Parts: sequence; structure tokens; C-alpha cells
Amino acid sequence: MTITLQRLDSRDSDFYAQLDKLLAWEQVADARVEQTVRDIIRAVRECGDAALLEYTNRFDRMQAVGMAELEIGRPALQRALKRIPATQREALERAAARVRAYAEHQKMTSWSYTEDDGTVLGQQIAPLDRAGLYVPGGKAAYPSSVLMNAIPAKVAGVGELIMVVPTPDGVSNDLVLAAAAIAGVDRVFTIGGAQAVAALAYGTESVPRVDKIVGPGNIYVAIAKGMVFGHVGIDMIAGPSEILVVCDGQTDADWIAMDLFSQAEHDQDAQAILVSPDAAFLDRVADGMAGLLPSLERGDIIQASLAARGALIQVVDLDEAVTVANHIAPEHLELSVEDPQVMASQIRHAGAIFMGRYTAEALGDYCAGPNHVLPTSRTARFSSPLGVYDFQKRSSLIYCSATGAADLGRTASTLARGEGLTAHARSAEYRVAKE
Repeated sequence: MTITLQRLDSRDSDFYAQLDKLLAWEQVADARVEQTVRDIIRAVRECGDAALLEYTNRFDRMQAVGMAELEIGRPALQRALKRIPATQREALERAAARVRAYAEHQKMTSWSYTEDDGTVLGQQIAPLDRAGLYVPGGKAAYPSSVLMNAIPAKVAGVGELIMVVPTPDGVSNDLVLAAAAIAGVDRVFTIGGAQAVAALAYGTESVPRVDKIVGPGNIYVAIAKGMVFGHVGIDMIAGPSEILVVCDGQTDADWIAMDLFSQAEHDQDAQAILVSPDAAFLDRVADGMAGLLPSLERGDIIQASLAARGALIQVVDLDEAVTVANHIAPEHLELSVEDPQVMASQIRHAGAIFMGRYTAEALGDYCAGPNHVLPTSRTARFSSPLGVYDFQKRSSLIYCSATGAADLGRTASTLARGEGLTAHARSAEYRVAKE
């Protein structure tokens, strides 16, 4: 089978212009979709459960007459956990344990210090009261997404975790429900789309309002998250999945081909790029792709993804490969080279870095431990993976002794009067007078 994908060469004068064109992606929603989402959000805010029932019955082909039918209790989650095969249960439990162990290392703790005059400064850490987790339903089941989003929230100490997951035609997925049981999700509602996001953001008679919404979804979910942001927090508005592999040419070409496929199979907008100084290796990988593609169930999606956004890039050497990698700022970065840890120390922008020939990105998707919710579309330049810290808040602590208030008050007064804010100045000056 012939694989169509671009070949770029860093020695070309317009290389970075070509690369930027390849990387460009914007989730475009037409005015009709945006208006539909806006109308759904307004209806849920105004009509609550009644709107949720109407939209769920219409979009998911359900016949629910009350919200009680759209909530799955914890006993049902436990039954799902018992129904799945033992091998799946053990895999979920092992993945959950590894995600939890990694998350425990991320917990921020409160701290403070005392200055010589008795002034105390510090930072107090507190978890969110309630978080909402959106889990996609319909085309595929994502129990791994449940673990990756729910476990850090629980490790952070979030008081209540509400999960929403659409169940088209009333069909639920036992793996997803089992993952919710293992992760400690508190309540599960079988609702989805923009209406589920609105319910989490504003609350209804049955669905509690949350402080932050996390989890992936389709275009309607993404737009809804953008529209409710500010009233609630959100994790991110993610773009298509991405993988960038940097290889010195010494790894098995079929391994690299399948690594690229592993992300290209997500959807037609996914991006898979290989960078190497070895032109012959790039050829071997291309040949490997052609041979392996017919064996994959999602071959048509992979082929479309590679044709639209995939690339094989030849660079002068591995130092230039690092420069290209930092420019791309990928979601997933595989460093399939002899000394990956040295190279990793030179990477400034990447969601997750997979080091060495044996570290397939797929391990990170499921069970390595670090979170698989990562910045996409070059946002790794300024953002980070989802983690415990996304479910914790920081409050500054300030305590002034009388001596400290007098000392700081003079500085504050001078600056406040310079800004023309007299009440600020006098508020500080009252404490100076008490010295």
C-alpha cells in the first residue's frame, strides 16, 4: 500500500515556512454550530433538568422521563467493575495505581516564613470543592480518560467529582463505568454534549454546579467549554492528537512506523511527524508504513491523517533535530536515540517526553503514570500536562506585626499616593501612626 505524506528537508531555504504551514491547525466552527451551543447553554441555564432531558432524549435517542433515569449510582459502577473480564479489571487497577502514585508526587503543600519583625508570609493550598469530568461516549470508549482526569482530582482532595458521559441509545460501557468505580468518581450522569457542559457550569435541580470542568469532547463540547470559561475553570480546549519522533536511525523502522500510526489512528486531523538526520532511515520507515498499514483496522483514518498532516523530516544532525522539536512544541515527543536523557535536557517545549528506544508513547496513554491529558497545537510553549495542581488553589498568606505594618505602611503610602489612591495611602498610614 502506498503511503502519502510530506518529505521536508531542513536545508531548504523555506523549511520553516513549510513546517509552520504543516503545523497550522485551528478548530473551526461555523456560526450555526456556535449559535446552537449558545442556545443549548441558555436553555439549560433557564430550564435546568427539563432542558437536559429534552436534549438527551433528542440527541442520544433516549426516552427518559426523569433525571433519576440519567444517573448511575455507585452500586451500578461496582457491578460494572465485577462484570468486566478479570484481565481488564487488573489492567485498570494497575494503571490506576501507577497514575495515583505519580500524582501523589505532584501535591502542593502550604508553606510560610517569618521575617525578623514578626511579619509572616506564605501560601495556603486548598483543593477545589467540586470538579466535573466529561467523558466522551458514542464512537469509542475511553476508560483511560476517566483514570487520567479523575485520579489527580481525588489525590488533590476534591470534595466531590461529578462525571458526565453520553450513552447513545441508552447503551453504557462497562469499562468506562468500571474505571469510574476504581477512580472514586462520586456521581455519574448519562448526559453529554454542550448540555452536559452547561449543567456542570451552572447547575440544575439534579446536577450540581462544579468549580472546574475537565475532559475531552467533540466540537460542541469544546465550544461550550470556551463559552462557560470564566464562570467555571476548564482544563484546556484541546486540538488533535500529535506525536513527534526524533530518531537517530538505529531503532527498528517498523517500531517507529507503528509509533507514528498510534497517534494518526485517532482521527484524520491527528499529526504524526518523524525527524531524523538519516535519509535512508526515513525511507525504511516509509516502507514499513506501507507494509504495516493493511494490518490495521483504522487504516483509512491513518492514511488520511498522514496525507493531510504527517511528515518525514530530514535534518542535518541531532542538534538540529532538537531545534526543530522545540519549534514544533509537540504534545508527545519520542526521543528514540542513544542518549535520550541528555537530549531531553535540551527540550524546552513538549507535553510529555518519552525517552529511549523501548518507550512507546502508547505506554503513556494508558499506564506509565504521568497524565495523558497534554497541551496540543504548540501550546506546550506555555502550558503543561493536567495534574494534581489543576485541582488545587493557592491563597497568599500575609500577617503583619505592629512593627512590620509600620515599616511596610510607609512604602505602601508612598506608592499609593504616587498612584493617586488616597484611601489606600491613609489605610496604610493609620497603622504607621500606631507604631
